[in-house]
Amino acid sequence: MNQLHRIHASGSQERLDRLIQERLEPGADKARIDQRIWDLFGEDWCVMFTDLAGFSRRVEEFGIIHFLQIIHEAERLLIPVIEDHEGILLKLLGDSFLVIFRKPQKALKCALGLQQLLAGYNLDKLPEEQVLLCVGLGYGRVLRIGDSDVFGAEVNAASKLGEDRAKAGEILVTGEFRRECGDMAGTSYRQLEHPPAGTAEAFRVMY
Repeated sequence: MNQLHRIHASGSQERLDRLIQERLEPGADKARIDQRIWDLFGEDWCVMFTDLAGFSRRVEEFGIIHFLQIIHEAERLLIPVIEDHEGILLKLLGDSFLVIFRKPQKALKCALGLQQLLAGYNLDKLPEEQVLLCVGLGYGRVLRIGDSDVFGAEVNAASKLGEDRAKAGEILVTGEFRRECGDMAGTSYRQLEHPPAGTAEAFRVMY
């Protein structure tokens, strides 16, 4: 990260911190401060959360070094695909990625590319060596704090879909994502019976 990038990210966080502190003051006009925050940081983004399936079991069975090996392989394989689809990797959280995209179509194509790449990679691997990916996608207005973090209802929903609900090989999306993305050749959507908190609808991408 270059110096200009560090200043931008840090400046955004400091500005947000000052506004939050102002919001905590007695008698603060919270509605006005909230509007200032959204005016400063509110943007429309697609949010992708990924998770690796079966990690707790694998750590218990094969140890932490094996865990680190699988994470290393996931990063080596997946980050180039994310970059090829104009994704911005904001965070690596253990075995999870937080990525944002401007265009939902690019995000879905990226998710499909990730799953297809791993399907081929896993063919000749022992079960404990396989990289098994879960993906959640959301789209909407978020608070983007430089290139360090994003906050919002669609962020939370994408996180729950990718980290809690999706199984290995699955791509789950919010209703807002589906509406913004539209139909894509070779795919369809199957509605989930119980969407997670934060979204009225959620779908499994069939591919």
